[in-house]
Amino acid sequence: MAGLSPEERYRLITRNVVEVVTPEELRAKLESGERLKGYLGFEPSGLFHIGWLIWAFKVRDLVEAGVDFYLLAATWHAWINDKLGGNMELIRKAARHTVHVLEAIGVDMSKVKLVDADELVSDKRYWEILLRVAKHNTLARIKRALTIMGRRAEEAELDFSKLIYPAMQVTDIFYLDLDLALGGTDQRKAHMLARDTAPKLGFKKVIAIHTPLLTGLQGIRRMNVEQVDEETHAVEFKMSKSKPDTAIFVFDSPEEVERKIMKAYCPARITKYNPIIEINKYILFAQPGFKLVIERPEKYGGTIVVESVEELERLYSEGKIHPLDLKKATAKALNELLEPIRRYLNTNKEAKETLEELKKAIITR
Repeated sequence: MAGLSPEERYRLITRNVVEVVTPEELRAKLESGERLKGYLGFEPSGLFHIGWLIWAFKVRDLVEAGVDFYLLAATWHAWINDKLGGNMELIRKAARHTVHVLEAIGVDMSKVKLVDADELVSDKRYWEILLRVAKHNTLARIKRALTIMGRRAEEAELDFSKLIYPAMQVTDIFYLDLDLALGGTDQRKAHMLARDTAPKLGFKKVIAIHTPLLTGLQGIRRMNVEQVDEETHAVEFKMSKSKPDTAIFVFDSPEEVERKIMKAYCPARITKYNPIIEINKYILFAQPGFKLVIERPEKYGGTIVVESVEELERLYSEGKIHPLDLKKATAKALNELLEPIRRYLNTNKEAKETLEELKKAIITR
């Protein structure tokens, strides 16, 4: 934060995001000079895939912008959501794995307060706030927010605990007294629920910062795109840890990364819902100074250097970049980005052991 103007902090906080609710509120907070408290809650639900790098890089931005950042390991939330078979030991291992990846990408964890949901649920004040949140919302309103956990409203008919989840997420925000809430677009309904509920309970309205979600490598080719909800499509088609061929994990070998990308959905001239385009847009070009080098034989136009997402989308939609050439260039660039993460996870003893334990447990489940 030292030496950064409010405008520079604003640009750092908002770069590579889908939306801020609201930009005016964020600017006013920054202009006031007050310390800002932000958070991201993540479900420790398995192995870290590249889709999570989008929010992870945003965490790094917020820390660099001087935000007092809280990282909530939502262990109880993951348990409610039946992640890792409800095995709390595995869920906690997944939380440690996530923290190791954040360290590997350069997040200064000394400036991040790591909070386990255990700390929250052990305080009776947390449950007091949760009950007040429940008291001031209808069942229908809570059900509409269930998509934040990748669930349909009718699933709560079989497991009542699912209905507690959205109220818990709102309570997390109020309990931690936050100014900023970071999350993917799939968390929008929870953040809006918190903003709507805040004035009723005397809490401040949290400013919501939403990052994009990465479409799974298989794309949506078997679906009717016209029927996809623009707000929630990524909940259905996002990169999934439970379906290995739809996801690239940050520890995948270079050969595995290349194999998965070469098999991925990447229709010629189509940029919407194209996972290879999205990897470039949301991950690679999000790195300062990145340029995509596409190597081609001279008879096909020779090597080209793409300097922006806009240029990539234009050239690809015009048919001037072949899908195979894009895939090869993307695999090479992504492997370069992932190499420091792989090295960290392989050389840090605790990180390596945690990853191996998780992989073994998940494969044998």
